[in-house]
Amino acid sequence: MKNDLTKGSIGKALVLFTIPLILSGLLQQVFNWVDAFIVGNVEGELALAAIGATGSVYHLFVNVIIGFTSGLSVLAAQQCGMGKKEEAQKALAAFTILLGGVFFAVAAAGFGFCRQILAVLDTPQNIFGMAKNYLELLFWGVPCLAVYNTYAAVLRGLGDSRAPFLSVLVSSLANAALDLLLVAVFRFGTRGAAAATLLSQCAMAVFVVVYAVKKYPYLRFRPQKGLLCASMLPSGFRFGGPPAVQSAASSAGNLVLQRFMNGFGEQTVAAITTAYRVDSVIILPIVNFGSGIATVVAQNIGAQKPARAKQAVKTGAVMISAVSICLTLFILLAGEFLIAMFGLTSDSVAIGKAFFRTIASCYLVYGLAMAVRGYLEGIGDLLFSGAAGIAALLVRIAASYAFAHRFGNMVIGYAEAFSWVALLLMLACRAFARMKKQDGR
Repeated sequence: MKNDLTKGSIGKALVLFTIPLILSGLLQQVFNWVDAFIVGNVEGELALAAIGATGSVYHLFVNVIIGFTSGLSVLAAQQCGMGKKEEAQKALAAFTILLGGVFFAVAAAGFGFCRQILAVLDTPQNIFGMAKNYLELLFWGVPCLAVYNTYAAVLRGLGDSRAPFLSVLVSSLANAALDLLLVAVFRFGTRGAAAATLLSQCAMAVFVVVYAVKKYPYLRFRPQKGLLCASMLPSGFRFGGPPAVQSAASSAGNLVLQRFMNGFGEQTVAAITTAYRVDSVIILPIVNFGSGIATVVAQNIGAQKPARAKQAVKTGAVMISAVSICLTLFILLAGEFLIAMFGLTSDSVAIGKAFFRTIASCYLVYGLAMAVRGYLEGIGDLLFSGAAGIAALLVRIAASYAFAHRFGNMVIGYAEAFSWVALLLMLACRAFARMKKQDGR
């Protein structure tokens, strides 16, 4: 079987599977960077802050999609390990239609209530109009992301991590060209940046569907064969539900944290949201190695090879640790320069630099947490993984409010680092217990 992760060197399998994921993730983040970079340098810091102020709202829906489809990826990987590829086609058909329809309705509601949403978040008045212009159009890209992520998840489960890379490559090139045209040339501001993102997301969804249909004929589905296979829905929700709920809770918590951050003023909003853009790119290798571990573990659990599944998390943890240490050193040396690229003032850059010093020292903790989470999700323990994520978020929110008087705006970084420690402890205890039970001791 092509893309079989149940044989050969585990380290090689992880590297070959994860590199395309890292590249596609980097491109997807660059996709987000382009809007901020061009808008910040063309329209100024207030426009950049306006884009940053919409992030928690938009990512509430995006993260739910990613969370749910990450569960579908594990399901597809286990089915692949058992040699049941036809079941992957049924899951793909059912959840492409279901998620696409649900998130089209979400997009319509978000567009209609955009002003009220931004008001609830206490968005500063001097950036409110620009934020509204950006977010209104951005909502309409969410259904495209639902279709893309459903296809990408099933393809990853089958061992194909090349498809997301190629899809995002097409989307990133389109986004960069459209941003230059609509923002830098025609000066449409934040609305132009949102239009570029929307059109690029449509291109990404179309590409991944065409790729899957051409390369994997057994994934094709037709209306006359029935799309919503009832037998697939329970399994899909069992695997996709817990990470979706965890992602929804995390994103809802981020709305609380966004409002908390907005209280420090537009300069902190611009600095910290820009720092998070950089951080989201820096930690991609960590996140993607965790996804790689989950897929390798899931295929081996499906193939009845639990010993190889345990070896995968051990090998992955060593690799993630090395990557995490390198990323810590890199961000401490280059973080200030990366933030300054976005056209921020020197005071805002100083805030971002201090934020990086706070969280970069805990990248190793975060990396180990992702390795252990990959193992738990690969064996199907997605419910605990989701619950642990929600618990860590509550720790982060509580720490933010409890210590704000002492650390000021830097409490945002300290609280996140502390939540990573809590997450690692919870996941490690659970993984040890599951391994012990599996060994029959």
